[in-house]
Amino acid sequence: MHQRIHRRALLAAALSTPSLALAQADWPSRPIRFIVAFAAGGAADTAARSIAADMQEALGQNIVIENRTGGNAVIAASATLQSPRDGYTFLVDAANQLTNPILMRDLPFDYAQSFVPVTQISSFPQVIAVKHDFPAQNLAEFIAVAKARPNTISVGTPPAAGMAHLALAAFEQKAGIRIVHAPYRGGADAARDIMAGSIDAVLITSSSIRPPVQAGRARILAVTSLERIPSLPDVPTIAESGFPGFDMNDWNGLFAATGTPAAIVTRLAAAAAVSARAPAVRARMDPAGAIMVGNSPEVFANWLTIQRGTAAEVIRAAGISLG
Repeated sequence: MHQRIHRRALLAAALSTPSLALAQADWPSRPIRFIVAFAAGGAADTAARSIAADMQEALGQNIVIENRTGGNAVIAASATLQSPRDGYTFLVDAANQLTNPILMRDLPFDYAQSFVPVTQISSFPQVIAVKHDFPAQNLAEFIAVAKARPNTISVGTPPAAGMAHLALAAFEQKAGIRIVHAPYRGGADAARDIMAGSIDAVLITSSSIRPPVQAGRARILAVTSLERIPSLPDVPTIAESGFPGFDMNDWNGLFAATGTPAAIVTRLAAAAAVSARAPAVRARMDPAGAIMVGNSPEVFANWLTIQRGTAAEVIRAAGISLG
């Protein structure tokens, strides 16, 4: 009961501006829809459902999750843009917001102009891990092996042109190495192959690598986040291993179609921020390797601008494509 009262107080404080409170007096008056661009049960879907379940109580309305997969997430984005812009339909998307404009021709909309960032829901730090008998105990040794054996070390990521692929390409460029990229449909597929020893290394989320590590079939060398992560406190970051500023995680966020009332966007972001810090949400997402965020629309928008530039630079330098 105490936690519930505290959460309501936090949300009330976030909405204390008189004009905002007045503008939103009647919202929401019916269920809200989150269109998720990914399959049910995946990391992005789980994060969206976790905060949605918590936000429902604060907002006083149900939040309905609708999974609309396909078209490299364009189907879900299009469905959001085709819905009324009245504050009852939002999009849960991820790196497609950054990469699709570069990788896909003839898109029916401009991501940067068509969507308003609401909040980053979560971040999923990734790891570089090698198979159990790979001759490297740390990142420096991995680089040395890769330099001695160019174009022979196989590294799996899920999927082609995803954040893991971009992180791998960025690391490859910065480290001055040449590897053989092996794209997978999902992290579980890449984990299965490193478990079997059929690939040398993977760059996948920290949760996906857990089974091979626990079985003694893989060894984590570094994490892609700027800071060490709570679930792997003894594993160094790429940034601290000779590549300052390296920070490329998987992530997902909440977006509104441009034209959605700004006051509603602000209120939804405030509710999401409170839910992202809720103990029940953290308890569910921490084991999945997620770092819950829940930032403001302004902070999220600024972060996306930087990420768009980084993604474009990496994609063009590495010649990444969806083919």
